[in-house]
Amino acid sequence: MERRQDIHKILIHPLSTEKSIKLMEAENKIIFMVERKATKKEIKEAFEDMFKTKVVKVNTLIMPHGTKKAYIKMSPDKPAIDVATKLGIM
Repeated sequence: MERRQDIHKILIHPLSTEKSIKLMEAENKIIFMVERKATKKEIKEAFEDMFKTKVVKVNTLIMPHGTKKAYIKMSPDKPAIDVATKLGIM
């Protein structure tokens, strides 16, 4: 697959739950639903390409019903709230 198409297939959509908003404010993390086969490295690269910001760490979780969540910790110089505002979550 082509790299440019992969970026939009890897990051499916952001989550805007109470927990995700709390993580944005307290720990500078944003939660995305991602493609199940995507690796942490691919998720990091896709997020950095799409939002032009540095990612410190990516944690993933496969839900019981088969979908995959990515907890993306952003660098301190770019607040997660700014990205959320750009996406229309906040």
